[in-house]
Amino acid sequence: MKIITLCGSLKFKKEMMETAEKMALKGNCILTPVYPVLENYKRTDEQLKKLKEEHLKRIELADAILIINVNNYIGNSTNLEIEYAKKLGKEILYYTDLIAGW
Repeated sequence: MKIITLCGSLKFKKEMMETAEKMALKGNCILTPVYPVLENYKRTDEQLKKLKEEHLKRIELADAILIINVNNYIGNSTNLEIEYAKKLGKEILYYTDLIAGW
């Protein structure tokens, strides 16, 4: 079993959750970002900072990261996560490479 942290823009939440399910059904342990679901809830800068730190910790715990790069889109935050994972020697996987095999 491989531990995989999903990374990518939260605008691809649907694709991220579908990928999480498919990868879990293949026997992987999937770690995902926390998605904002609370309506009318103002997040403080400190809370947003903690969420970013927690996501970096998920990358540290993982064997690999899977970039959800729909239409090859990779934003600034995701690029930083890729660089962080590279520094840690993590395997980097890409959604656009995997979907052809599904």
